[in-house]
Amino acid sequence: MIVVVAGATRGTGRGIAVGLGAAGATVYCTGRSTRAGRSEMDRPETIEETAELVTAAGGTGIPVQTDFLVPEQVAALAGRVERDHGRLDVLVNDVWGGDHLWEWDTPVWKHDLDNGLRLLRLAIDTHIISARHLFPLLVKNEGGLVVEVTDGTRAYNETRYRENVYYDLAKWSVNRLAFAWSTELRPYGGTAVVVTPGYLRSEAMLEHYGVSEDNWREATVESGHQRAWMVSETPAYIGRGVAALAQDPDKARWSGRSVESGDLADAYGVTDVDGSRPQVWRFITEVLDKGGDAGWEVYR
Repeated sequence: MIVVVAGATRGTGRGIAVGLGAAGATVYCTGRSTRAGRSEMDRPETIEETAELVTAAGGTGIPVQTDFLVPEQVAALAGRVERDHGRLDVLVNDVWGGDHLWEWDTPVWKHDLDNGLRLLRLAIDTHIISARHLFPLLVKNEGGLVVEVTDGTRAYNETRYRENVYYDLAKWSVNRLAFAWSTELRPYGGTAVVVTPGYLRSEAMLEHYGVSEDNWREATVESGHQRAWMVSETPAYIGRGVAALAQDPDKARWSGRSVESGDLADAYGVTDVDGSRPQVWRFITEVLDKGGDAGWEVYR
């Protein structure tokens, strides 16, 4: 497989890139943060590190610094993939970069306008620019796959307001983009799916709670989230699920759907690194949202 992961620097994007690498894919690991300089998020993870992890997993990782708000850079990326391979099999749109821009539970008239509009550009415009320049390679052969990454499935988000108008709109829009791509790619034999991880033990979240992957259960999590944290997952979980999806000869059955990492795990029999199959969205909807006190163990 020839793959582009847009937003492969850390978290879900890195997990998916490595999962596809373990399946033997050549993965262009793209993003803004490199060893030569950080993005505005100012975090230490880099696309070079991700590419090295892809190669170590059994694939071929190729880091390419790309700002997906700059069409010329995305066009150059597409040109490179075309010169190198003449096709693209999988595109993962995981660009986000808005963590430092949104204000929790803040009404629109109090939220910083410039930050909110910047968040929307990073979360939505980047995915459209990616599609504009990389879809022509994807439709060269039947069977191309687009994976959009968001927070919350379509069913979950449509009945809940997600923190503030900017975050809510961003995460709902990515669900809609995947549906749009499924329609546009159908005549070319392409598939588009939107996936959401659960409560993700990303680099930033582990750092926030002052723990590592080795002792993550010891984290003291904010009230109301402690039990959900116990059903959290590593980025490898969704990475394994997406890799299985990409290799499925009948993957078109997923086209247009909005699914969570647990759905892919159940369908393809994959597990997280500890052998579990976390189902945090089910736990949230079946227990937390209803004020229940059932234990989390059954959802892990």
